[in-house]
Amino acid sequence: MRMTMTRPAAAAVLTALLVLSAQGQPAPAPSSVTTITVPDMDCPSCAKGVATKVAAVPGVAKVETNVKERLVRVTPKDRVVVSPKALWAAVEAGGQDPAKLVGPSGTFTKMPAN
Repeated sequence: MRMTMTRPAAAAVLTALLVLSAQGQPAPAPSSVTTITVPDMDCPSCAKGVATKVAAVPGVAKVETNVKERLVRVTPKDRVVVSPKALWAAVEAGGQDPAKLVGPSGTFTKMPAN
């Protein structure tokens, strides 16, 4: 005797298998990217100066600047939490005044304590 499944039954079985295979898996980690708003960063030269200083902060793996959005996105190295104070100071050292920093350590609108 040959057994066949209807499409809805096959879909239900597939869904159940996917759910079961996902159990016991760790939840995805929260974003470790830090976003810094820099209102006066209005040219590529300004962005390059900021990016150079931010990239020199210990633990930084990648720096992306967006002049149009006036944002700096900082990705840390694996398993590293970059100091929000060091990032804030690096933007200032790059000649700009950050307005807001949002990252794994919190949201700041003035230089963080650490």
